[in-house]
Amino acid sequence: MTSQNAIQNFPPGGTRRHLLIMIGVGLATAVIGLFFEAERVWLNLLLGSYALVTLGLFGIFLVAIQYATSASWGVVIRRIAEAMSSAVPVGAIGIILILLIHPSTYPWHSAVELTGFKGMWLDLPFLMTRAGFYILIWLVFTYAIIKNSRQQDSDGDEKHYHNNVKLSAIFIILFSITFWLASFDWVMSLEPFWYSTIFGVYNFAGLFAGGLAALIVLIVWLQRQGILEKEITADHLHDLGKLLMGFTVFWWYTWFCQYMLIWYANIPEETVYFIPRLEGTWGVLFLVNMLLNWGVPFLLLLPRKAKRNPVTMVRISLVVLLGRWLDLYLMILPARESSHVSWYILLDAGIIVGVAGLFIFTVLRSFKKVPALPVNDPYLAESLHFHQ
Repeated sequence: MTSQNAIQNFPPGGTRRHLLIMIGVGLATAVIGLFFEAERVWLNLLLGSYALVTLGLFGIFLVAIQYATSASWGVVIRRIAEAMSSAVPVGAIGIILILLIHPSTYPWHSAVELTGFKGMWLDLPFLMTRAGFYILIWLVFTYAIIKNSRQQDSDGDEKHYHNNVKLSAIFIILFSITFWLASFDWVMSLEPFWYSTIFGVYNFAGLFAGGLAALIVLIVWLQRQGILEKEITADHLHDLGKLLMGFTVFWWYTWFCQYMLIWYANIPEETVYFIPRLEGTWGVLFLVNMLLNWGVPFLLLLPRKAKRNPVTMVRISLVVLLGRWLDLYLMILPARESSHVSWYILLDAGIIVGVAGLFIFTVLRSFKKVPALPVNDPYLAESLHFHQ
């Protein structure tokens, strides 16, 4: 089993300092940016907060999927996925701050007037109530599932496992509905006269692919620190690699469905979303987005050896994570910014460095609090001896 000493001395002091420096860079960049380009800072805060929420939701969603399907192979990675869920409240704070302090980030708040159902749906008090409802559901189920998981560590009672199976089945349904609506409310409504019925599915594809990539990077890094280095094997990594490849293809499928149907129909109310994203520097990033999120990982993950090699998997995962950031960047920034990318992109980069540092710091802090393995899980032995 994993050395308890490794957990007690984790994370290393140097890692903590580096993460705090990254967070400091993000904060300093945001403060400086408020004096020069405040609107862009708020858009980046939305991007970073939404990214944190999606990474955290991936963690608890993966745990719920494994409980609901009685999947044994992933028991050894459960504690890492649970730790990832700690990013949900951190990102949620950013979303709430935007809605409370700077709702004018959204044009429907002050720049345009909406009528009918859309005007009612995007009424600020109603939208904030929904946001609180989404976040409350996510946090309550996350707390309940993780609580049962950790209680089973203490008393070994399998009733906690069976309770989590029920909770997970309910959570999966509620998550599907609430995240779909949240992606509409928080991202798609930046352009209130445009809509896409596949937008929620497209965002889910990005959530899962980006979450898998972050999970893989965390696993390999933890193993380099002497944690779970024997428990998580090449077979586990191989399964994660297959999932990552599958969901990058799924991302491409949903992306293409959205783009192709709008391009083919050529209706002005729909093409208004893609036209600015195909011009100027946005157009270059538009093409790079497809390469990072689908082209590169798909080709590199085809060989079996690649999915079993930790170094290769980390490199591919970092490409996917960069692609995930770029995908969100192209959803959010062009909605309020021109097609010309100026030196302000340094502001964007500085803030995302801070968000990355905050995510890793939050996850490692949560991971350290409990044993690295769910020691009394009924499927742990099967997971430890998992083979392809």
